[in-house]
Amino acid sequence: MNTSKNISISSIPKSAWKPGRMRVPILLAAYSLVFVLASFTALALRFDWDIPAEFLQRWWRSIAWILVLKLSLLGLFGQFRSLLTFFSFPDAKLIFNTLALAAGVQLLLWFATGGEAMLPRGVIVVDFILSFFGVAVLRSGMRIFRERFLSRTSQRAVRRRVAIIGAGEVGASLARDIQAKPGLGMEAVCFIDDDPSKIGLCLHGLQVFGDRLAMPTILKRLEISKCILAMPRAHPSVITESVALLNEAGIEHDILPSVDCILNRGVTVNHLRHVSPEDLLGRAPVRLDEDAITHLLQDQVVLVTGAGGSIGRELSLQIAAHSPAKLILLERGEPALFEIEQEIQREFPSLHVEAIAASVCDEHRLEAVFAAHKPHLVFHAAAHKHVPLMEKQPGEAIWNNSFGTLFCAQTATRHGCQKFVLVSTDKAVNPANVMGASKRIAELLIGEIQNSSGNQTCFSAVRFGNVLDSSGSVVPIFRRQIAVGGPVTVTHPDAERFFMSIPEAVGLILQSAAFSEGGEIFVLDMGMPVKIRELARQMIELHGFVPDRDIPIVFTGLRPGEKLVETTTHETEGVASGPHPKIRKLVPTILKTDLIQALEETRWRIHFSTPDEIHQWILDHVADASAMTFSMPTLGASKSGLPIAGIPELSRKESA
Repeated sequence: MNTSKNISISSIPKSAWKPGRMRVPILLAAYSLVFVLASFTALALRFDWDIPAEFLQRWWRSIAWILVLKLSLLGLFGQFRSLLTFFSFPDAKLIFNTLALAAGVQLLLWFATGGEAMLPRGVIVVDFILSFFGVAVLRSGMRIFRERFLSRTSQRAVRRRVAIIGAGEVGASLARDIQAKPGLGMEAVCFIDDDPSKIGLCLHGLQVFGDRLAMPTILKRLEISKCILAMPRAHPSVITESVALLNEAGIEHDILPSVDCILNRGVTVNHLRHVSPEDLLGRAPVRLDEDAITHLLQDQVVLVTGAGGSIGRELSLQIAAHSPAKLILLERGEPALFEIEQEIQREFPSLHVEAIAASVCDEHRLEAVFAAHKPHLVFHAAAHKHVPLMEKQPGEAIWNNSFGTLFCAQTATRHGCQKFVLVSTDKAVNPANVMGASKRIAELLIGEIQNSSGNQTCFSAVRFGNVLDSSGSVVPIFRRQIAVGGPVTVTHPDAERFFMSIPEAVGLILQSAAFSEGGEIFVLDMGMPVKIRELARQMIELHGFVPDRDIPIVFTGLRPGEKLVETTTHETEGVASGPHPKIRKLVPTILKTDLIQALEETRWRIHFSTPDEIHQWILDHVADASAMTFSMPTLGASKSGLPIAGIPELSRKESA
C-alpha cells in the first residue's frame, strides 16, 4: 500500500506554474519603449527632425496598432518565453525575422490603402532597422549585466589566467563560453596560433600571439597558469610538440575533444579533458563511410560475442547507433553483460536489446541462441587476449579462441547468417605465442569454412594492433604505476607496437564488414609503430612528471611469447586495395590443411595435455608458428611432463 502523501494539483500555488512571473511584463515594457523610440526616430530622420503636423498625427494614430502588431508577432514566435539575460545568435535571428514580418505587413497595408493615413514607406523600413538594433542592444546589455555583475561566485573566486592554443572557430567558441561563465573561475587572456595572418589581431577582445614555439616566453610574460588546446583537427605531432612545451614550462593543460564530438555536442568548457595517449598517436583519425555502415546494419538482427569486453562493448554501442532491428549481446561474464545492457538501454531506449549470458564454447547454447534470434550478422569479438596468462595455460587459449570461433562459425553457417566477422590481432602474424597462434588458427578456420561446399555465409577477419586503454593494455597499467609513484615497467628498450584507439578499431571492423565479399582479412593502415618506451615517457609527462627523475622507467625483459616488433601481414598474403584509403585488403593463400578435422580430434584432450604437447600440435598444423617458444611451465600435466594417465595424447600430423 502506498503510504506517501497525495498531492493534488489544486494544492499547488498558481505562482508555481509561472516561473519568472515578472519576465513578460518587463519584456513588454522594454520592447514597447524600444519600438516607440525607433518609430519616432525613423519619422524624425525622414523629415530632418522637423516633422509636419499631418505626419505627426498619423504617427500618433498608428503607433498603437504597430506596437500591438510587433508584440503579438514576438509572442507568437515564443520570444516572451526566453530568459531575459540569455541572448545569442539564434535569438537575434528570430527577432530579425519577426520584425521583418511586421514591416512586411505594414508595407502591404501601405500598398493596399495607397498610403493614406499610413507612415511613409521609408519610415517603415528605417523603423524595422532601428527596432531590431534596439532590441538586440537591449538583450545584449542584459546578458553583459548578468555575466559581469550578477555572478557573485566570480567576484569571490580566484580566477585562473587561461591561454587558448588555436585561434580558429573552436577556440573562438571556447573563449566565448569561458567569458559567459565567470563562475568557472577562469579568465581567457589570449590566443596562441601559428597562422601568421592571425598573429597580432584580436578575437573576442583577446589578442592572438604566436607562434607555439614561443609559448614558454609568452606564458611567463602574461602569467598564464593554464592552457587549453583547441585544435581538434591538428595532427597528433602538433599536439605532442605543444604538450612537450607546456610540460617544459610547467603549465597545466587540457584539450577539447575530437571534431566528431564537437560537431555533435558543440564547444563548451564542460567538454574539456586531460590530454590522453590517443591524442598523441602518430596518425590522423580514420574517416569511414558511415552510409555504407548504416546500410549494413540498419533493420538487421546483429549478434556481438564478447559484448562485455573493450572491443565488444564499443562494437555494441556503435552498432546500436545505426538502428538495427535487434541487437544481441552475448557475453559469459555476468557483470560486464549487465553493464553494457544498461548502457545501451540508457543511450538507445527504443532499441530491442537481448542480453544473453553464454559462452562461445557451449555449442548447444549457441544453437539455441541462433535458432531463437536468427541473426543476420555476427561480430565475433569473444577471445582471451592476455599473452603471458595464456602462455601458462595454452589449452584454454586454444579452447576459447580457436574452438570458440569454430563453434560460432559453424552455427552461423547452419543458420544462414549473411556475414560473420572475426575480430583478430596482429599477433596472429608469424605467432610467437599461444594467444597469437590461437587467433591464427581462428583465421584459418573461417577461411576453410568460407571455401567449404554449401556455405552461404560471408566470412572475413579484421586484424589490428594494440588498442589503447582496453582492459589489460599498457595504458591503464602505466597509469596505475604512475599513480603510485612508479616505477613504470617496460619489457625492452626497443619493443614497439602498432596502436589505435578503441573507436578506430571498431570503425574498421564495421567498415570492413560493409564491403566484405568473403575470405578477406582487412588491416588498418596504422601508421608507424610506437616504441613502448616513448609511450611510457609521454604518459609520465602527461601526468606532469619528468621521466627518470620523478618517475623511473625500468626495463624488465621480454616475457615468454613476446616479440620486439609486430607485423600485420603474412608473406603468403597478397595485398589488394581495400574499401577505404586507410584499409588494406589481404587475400590469404588457400591452405588445404583440413584444420577443422585436426582440431576436432583434439576436442576431448586439449585440457589434459601438457603445454609442450600443445605447442608441438600448433607447430604441426600452423605453418607460420615457427617463432613460438616452449619455456612455460606445464599446467594440467604430470610432474614428468608426460600426458596424465588415461588421457590419450593429442593427435599429430607429420611435419611436412
